[in-house]
Amino acid sequence: MNVEWRPERLWELLDKYKYVLLALAAGLALLLWPVGEQKEPAQDAPGGGVEDFDLAGLEEKLSRVLSQVEGAGEVTVALTVKNGTERVPLTDRSTAAGEREDRVEEKAVVINTGSGQQTVVRLERAPVFQGAVVVSQGGDRAEVRLLLTQAVSSLTGLGADKITICKGG
Repeated sequence: MNVEWRPERLWELLDKYKYVLLALAAGLALLLWPVGEQKEPAQDAPGGGVEDFDLAGLEEKLSRVLSQVEGAGEVTVALTVKNGTERVPLTDRSTAAGEREDRVEEKAVVINTGSGQQTVVRLERAPVFQGAVVVSQGGDRAEVRLLLTQAVSSLTGLGADKITICKGG
């Protein structure tokens, strides 16, 4: 079977299958079309797009939750944090060749928005907890101490050796 390809033959095929090709092009365009809500990059200023870590609010919430444990009674929680939320900016690295050595320069990527400039955040690290003290009315009972220790451990990621349960008055 010897098929000769001529420019006229190509135009005939394109004319014959123009609707199929048009449908394929439209389908491809729809596949590439962005879908969903676009999120704005986080701001590095307080109160920006990224939720700030609130230690006092977390302690209050833990106190309310742990007070619901049977036999715990009124509970107060104190947490210590090794470091707060850390935001790592996206950087642009450029290398310049010098006479004696190469020089590497890194700059944070900044975008312009209607309200000013924002640094683009590449990575946000959650705070790392160092320890917890829980004061509970039922803190002298072993089963309550165990439940409170397990609850604090699961909510903060702390090991049992970093959590102290005390009886309160």
